[in-house]
Amino acid sequence: MKFAAAPSLASHAASTYGINTTEALLLVPSNSNEKPPHLSCGLNAKILVSRSEMFQSLRTHKRVFPLTLIVSAIRKGNDEHESIVGAYSDDQSLTISNNSRKNNETSKEVAAASLYPSEDHAKILGNHGNLLDKLKAIHMHALAMEQWNASRLKQCHRRHAMSAANLIHYLALRSLDVDQIKDDLSSVGLLNLETINPYVIASLSAGIQMLENLKSTSLVGSDKGNKSQFTTSMMTSKANSNRDLLIGPLQDERSHIMVTVGTEAISNETFITDVLKKGATIIRINCAHGDPSVWSEIIRRVKINSQMLEKPCRILMDLAGPKLRTGKMKPGPCVMKIAPKKNVHGNVINPARVWIAEKGAGPPPPHVLPDVVLYVDGQDFLTKLEIGDTVRFSDTRGKQRLLKISKKFPVFNGVGFMADCTKTCYVENGTELYIKGNKKRASFGCVVDVPPTETFVRLRVGDLLVITRDSSNEEVTSSMAGTGTPRVTCSSGYLFDSVKPGEPIAFDDGKIWGVIKGTSVSEIVVSITRAGPRGTKLGPEKSINIPESKIKYEGLTSKDIIDLDFVGTHADMVGISFVRNVNDIVVLQQELKKRKLERLGIVLKIETKDGIKNLAVMILEAMKLPNPLGVMIARGDLAVECGWELLADIQEQILSICSAAHIPVIWATQVLETLVKTGVPTRAEITDVACGRRASCIMLNKGKHILEAIGTLDAILKSSSTKVKAEVKPLVLSNHLF
Repeated sequence: MKFAAAPSLASHAASTYGINTTEALLLVPSNSNEKPPHLSCGLNAKILVSRSEMFQSLRTHKRVFPLTLIVSAIRKGNDEHESIVGAYSDDQSLTISNNSRKNNETSKEVAAASLYPSEDHAKILGNHGNLLDKLKAIHMHALAMEQWNASRLKQCHRRHAMSAANLIHYLALRSLDVDQIKDDLSSVGLLNLETINPYVIASLSAGIQMLENLKSTSLVGSDKGNKSQFTTSMMTSKANSNRDLLIGPLQDERSHIMVTVGTEAISNETFITDVLKKGATIIRINCAHGDPSVWSEIIRRVKINSQMLEKPCRILMDLAGPKLRTGKMKPGPCVMKIAPKKNVHGNVINPARVWIAEKGAGPPPPHVLPDVVLYVDGQDFLTKLEIGDTVRFSDTRGKQRLLKISKKFPVFNGVGFMADCTKTCYVENGTELYIKGNKKRASFGCVVDVPPTETFVRLRVGDLLVITRDSSNEEVTSSMAGTGTPRVTCSSGYLFDSVKPGEPIAFDDGKIWGVIKGTSVSEIVVSITRAGPRGTKLGPEKSINIPESKIKYEGLTSKDIIDLDFVGTHADMVGISFVRNVNDIVVLQQELKKRKLERLGIVLKIETKDGIKNLAVMILEAMKLPNPLGVMIARGDLAVECGWELLADIQEQILSICSAAHIPVIWATQVLETLVKTGVPTRAEITDVACGRRASCIMLNKGKHILEAIGTLDAILKSSSTKVKAEVKPLVLSNHLF
């Protein structure tokens, strides 16, 4: 920096950096004993020293001096601000001018800025100035923040001194709005401000040096004359275009929300409407469940509601793939348990909430959330029912029980009632309900449509489990009965043809683990090695994983090929489950070309070790098709197949590969699962969603509290897109800085 240019640079600094904080501009003589001139700046970056005075100061020195900008302040008791004047020398050290000490002698107590400075600090970079100047401003701001918090740093143990200083540098960096400069640095391939946390000053210094080197060859901040197609703007545009083609443009610059739906979408008239209103933009249908009649009705309702609400919504249909699952089990008896919540002493805390409505009236309103739903056949009975009435009945054990009517709601077809029950009871089809006090019993209702109870086996560590190939044998011996060995079925021949004694096996996304003890053509005997302390339920259609077995899957099963005909004419995207290698993609290409499905989006579901290992080559193979392309991180099977401890690294690897390939990623499996099932999220789930914001889409599975989960996820994503930050209490120092 030349001496003659110093005055213009000094006056240009405020506009270049857009400074709105308390600052000092200082010219420091190199290797000189002369005191540096004190050129103070006000809060609004207005130079208080006139141009003539500045030139006069410069004329007293006959050397070339560097221009220094530091950002720090001393606040006097009358809210007047004075600059802490310092020198930023070639060795990047900060020295404090004597003038600075003299100016604050009237105030013994110094109130330094917080570790999270005021909003003015966020404007330090402004909208002007080149990349090198801005990076220098950040560098000096970080050093000034260190000096600003000198007294606090002196209190740190020498073992932690360097780390404490780096923490201050990091906080200084975080106090600035550096979004634009991050993009600028990325455009010239220099510095990633997101990854320099362990070494802030060193990285900033290296970046400044590299920019100064590049400046001499006119490469900084300019793409002029660059005829390459691989410019940053073009790559970003391509990635956005690929994302929009597959899942649609982002709304408010936030990730899409995908929701898995099943039969509940057609049993509840308002379900799809509520899901779309809450923020869902993609509906997922799993072809492993249901049939074309169910899928058609779901899609019909989605399209009608999407058009009516003017909310774009796309359809993803997952092909079942060769996934191993437990078979169906014989339905249990049609009995429903009604139980109030009790404390440890057996006293009732909250009565059970029972929804009573006419058969065919539809589900209760979303905000009601009953514990039990009873459908009644008896129009006369429901017509006479009013708030405050008591309904009596005999349960399946012959015990007399009462329901107290507390609320009344209009529903799709008639009215519904909310009742409270304070004693445990069991209700079945045909149970008669009477209005208490009606001696003639002229009106009564019969309970109908009680669903069969869930059938399962409860497995404990040390139990034996038999898996049979015979799917027609739906009889399941429950371990709760105390007789016989628990049995489940699996109709897939892959399982029986692949496993060997001594190999591990997992059920229900790893909730239960076991070891193969013996095999035959039609049966596998498993010894349970991991389950809950009181045992873990294993029900129908739960996943089976054999991570160490040499299993040979087909690319697409015969069922997948049949379902693809339906998917190609009704859905926007098809999910390909358990893709493992290039051969799977080749089979997919052939089937899509046969059906001329060039516009059908393809989502590769990564669920196995081979899928991760071959991801890049599979993407390249899939890119031979014109179809929009994306990847789903199916974390349930991935964790079981690859090991829980590797899942975080696997996620990062997939995200990195897909980012390089400019294809969107769907973050799936167990997102906000506790919230979906119980209505209350865990802290880990919230941070998991925060990590998932890097993906283009986040998927939720179905559950009782799915609407609350969608709303919560939508709020988290909106807070990210609007850059809402958590409020942190400022740290104010009340002692001398030096």
